[in-house]
Amino acid sequence: MGEIIVYIAIAIVSIGVGFFLAKSVLRKSIVKDSESLMEAAKEKLQEAKERMEESREKAEVIKKEKILQAKEKFLQLRSEHEKLINERNSKIQVTENRIKQKESTLSKKIEEAQRKQREFDALKNNLENQLEILDKKQEEVDKMHKNQVKMLEEISHLSAEEAKKELVETLKGEAKSEAMVHIKDIMEEAKITANQQAKKIVIETIQRTAAEHAIENTVTVFNIDSDAIKGRIIGREGRNIRALEAMTGIEIIIDDSPDAILLSGFDPIRREVARLSLQKLVTDGRIHPARIEEVVAKTKNEVEQEIIERGKRTIIDLGIHNVHHELIKLIGKMKYRSSYGQNLLAHSIEVANLSATMASELGLNPKIAKRAGLLHDIGKIAENEAELPHALLGMKLAEKYREKHDVCNAIGAHHDEIEMETMIAPIVQVCDAISGARPGARREIVDAYIQRLKKLEGLALAYPGVVKTYAIQAGRELRVIVGADKVTDSEADKLSYELSRQIQEEMTYPGQIKITVIRETRAISYAK
Repeated sequence: MGEIIVYIAIAIVSIGVGFFLAKSVLRKSIVKDSESLMEAAKEKLQEAKERMEESREKAEVIKKEKILQAKEKFLQLRSEHEKLINERNSKIQVTENRIKQKESTLSKKIEEAQRKQREFDALKNNLENQLEILDKKQEEVDKMHKNQVKMLEEISHLSAEEAKKELVETLKGEAKSEAMVHIKDIMEEAKITANQQAKKIVIETIQRTAAEHAIENTVTVFNIDSDAIKGRIIGREGRNIRALEAMTGIEIIIDDSPDAILLSGFDPIRREVARLSLQKLVTDGRIHPARIEEVVAKTKNEVEQEIIERGKRTIIDLGIHNVHHELIKLIGKMKYRSSYGQNLLAHSIEVANLSATMASELGLNPKIAKRAGLLHDIGKIAENEAELPHALLGMKLAEKYREKHDVCNAIGAHHDEIEMETMIAPIVQVCDAISGARPGARREIVDAYIQRLKKLEGLALAYPGVVKTYAIQAGRELRVIVGADKVTDSEADKLSYELSRQIQEEMTYPGQIKITVIRETRAISYAK
């Protein structure tokens, strides 16, 4: 029993010693591990500090960059804002100036009107006073006249009627003798001026037969060899055609017309520049904006030179001398202008030759007549003062460039804008009418025909219930389609009649126009 207790005691002691030794060893290992972990933690902490420092530096750089970008953007926005404000302020200032100017002008006009009204009132009062005075004086004169008549009757022992008869008889005898003298003088003068009066009568008779029509050309057709050239003229994204239109001022129409391009514009010289430029570009093959600008500029100079040369050749051919160089340039421009469908230069040359011939036949100066005939339509070429008739504008130009009075009067009077003062003026007027009235000289305008068709269709479309209109048979028939749910059969008959009456009253047309009103009902269904 005692041995067992000893063994137990020894075992307990052994366990305690073993536990103590194990604890000691474990503590040492824990200490070592803790030291190694502390070293590693210190290294990680140092590395983290380094990374944080590096991140802080990068953040500062990025922060500075963003601040700079924000400042630049702010300055840009402020500049744009200031620019916009300045533009608005300038526009407001311009508008204010205009308003102030208009107010000033209006105030002046009001003051002028008030001044004129005051003058008018004063003049009116003055006239009324003078009329009153005149009425009083007239009454006094009538009284005095009656008194004098009575006194004369008493002195002459004749009544007023008897005195009148004696006076009339006396005056008749004197008038007959004086009339015979005047008749003799008139007969002598008539013999001297008979030739001139006969010429005037002949010219006035010719004038009564003159006729006039109107036409203008605004389109030139440029022919091409193949439709492939159209694409080259248009260019990439249309840059070539835009450059051409911008440089020439002419609208270039490229459509489905085979082998043709239309040049549309009211200025014939610009159309000619565009035509010649296109011809050069197509022939050369190099078509791009820079080349277009070069060719158009060169062509403009060539056309201007051709205008001057043509003007010089014309006056040399007609034998006209001492013409101002500006008038020569205007004469050359006539080549590119049409007058009522005629070439203006050819028409003016024809009028000049006719005027010279007629002046020679009538014993007048053919050179002055020829000069006036050539220059009679010069006002159609001028680019300023478009509000004046071309005859008056041509007269002003002729006066400006020191043409003779006979020539200026003939130019200004050839459409009766001013009074004819010389025999040359009616000659030029007649020859102008003869040149235009001869068969084939002039043609009917196409635009008037198109406008007539449009007006026909527009009149019908104005009626309620009309859906579509078609002018067919060259405008001799008008088809009007109405809605079946809006117009009844009786209303369709009424529409046809009213439309025919309106066309008769509002339009001018050759022959007659047939109006057909169509009312159609359709029943539609679908089989599925």
